Amino acid sequence: MYSAFKPDTSDFVTFDESQYDLKFLYYLLVHLDLPRLATGVKPGINRNNVYAIERWIPPVEEQKRIVTILDEAFAGIETAIANTQKAKAWADKLFDSCLNRRLASIASADEIQTLSDVTELIVDCEHKTAPTQETGFPSIRTPNIGKGILLLDGVKRVSEEVYNQWTRRAKPEGGDLILAREAPAGNVGVIPADQKVCLGQRTVLIRPKRNMVKPKYLAYLLLHPDVQRRLMEKSTGATVQHINLRDIRALQLGAMPPMDVQKRDVAELEMLQESSQQALNMIDSKLKALEELKQSLLQKAFSGELTADHAEHEIESAAV
Repeated sequence: MYSAFKPDTSDFVTFDESQYDLKFLYYLLVHLDLPRLATGVKPGINRNNVYAIERWIPPVEEQKRIVTILDEAFAGIETAIANTQKAKAWADKLFDSCLNRRLASIASADEIQTLSDVTELIVDCEHKTAPTQETGFPSIRTPNIGKGILLLDGVKRVSEEVYNQWTRRAKPEGGDLILAREAPAGNVGVIPADQKVCLGQRTVLIRPKRNMVKPKYLAYLLLHPDVQRRLMEKSTGATVQHINLRDIRALQLGAMPPMDVQKRDVAELEMLQESSQQALNMIDSKLKALEELKQSLLQKAFSGELTADHAEHEIESAAV
């Protein structure tokens, strides 16, 4: 026979069901956003701070009316979120699908050369963490490497002294590629023109031979599933994939197409990638608006302003 127990980090309460609706109390607690009251190194909520909160509670019939409206409204919001997430998944796959088709003939062609053959240098990063500061030169870590681009928002930065020390092997230049060796292995981005950066841990600098391959074309080619598969086949690590530098240099590639073909493919893929990212940004904004709508409806519910018609109108507007 099992008995219930209460951990010392929780509270169990009873209430008068003739005066309070359980689901109403649930929505009220969600609205109060109690986690914001947490303090301390190991965040915890002082129960006295919770007990000190005062709220007017309407009669139980009004509570039930509010619960009915919120239940229907939140169900509508969840449906809108699910549909929006499906659209996001489709938009996220659109660029990958076009990249796969556009470069399929090159990525899957006979492997006649290595990555070293089409590059001037492939240089490993320093195997230690660079000391960072608020301003200075961007230190490119694996989270800063996207699909053909560098993600510089929120990038950690280093001083000029650290920059010079971390670029002793080779100074990264605009048009060079930075490849992630881990977490997630295989991502690659192109350094923008006139942007001085240094390598963070678990990254590799790749400088293409400009007379053979355009930097962005090589980046897109390295992102193709067939090339990624060949790269990952050599990876090590039971839990986190890690690519050895020698395997990166020895990565097998097909013959590069003429430069005019590379230029055309890059232009089309860049345009598609930009359109896809714009769509993803719009979708993320919509998802944020839907989440914020929940709090807006709760605010109106507990200030006596919520009606079924108002909730329905708000959801329809946010779901457009």
